[in-house]
Amino acid sequence: MRVGKVNFEWNEGKNDLNKKKHGVDFREAATIFLNSPIRIFFDPDHSEDEERYVAIGISINSRTLVVVHCESLEGITVRIISARKATKQEQRLLHGGV
Repeated sequence: MRVGKVNFEWNEGKNDLNKKKHGVDFREAATIFLNSPIRIFFDPDHSEDEERYVAIGISINSRTLVVVHCESLEGITVRIISARKATKQEQRLLHGGV
C-alpha cells in the first residue's frame, strides 16, 4: 500500500491474525502515519535483528492505535508488524499527559 511518498508493507497472514486478536487491520494502522499527533519511540528491547519502533497515533477511523513497525534505511518503506488499540495510559502519552 502506498500513501504519498511512503510505502507500507506487511505479511497478510500476520494481518489476519492481528485482526482476530486485536480487531485492527494493518490498512487502518497505516493511516496513523498521516495524522497528527503521532509519537514514535525506538524499541531497543525488540530490536535484535532489526530496528523496531512503536508509534502511537490516531487512525482514519478516529481510533488511537499502537503500531509496531520497522522502517527502511531511506525511510521510504514502513513494514507493519502489529497493531492494537492504545491503552488509556498510551492515549495520555500521545496527548502530552503522564
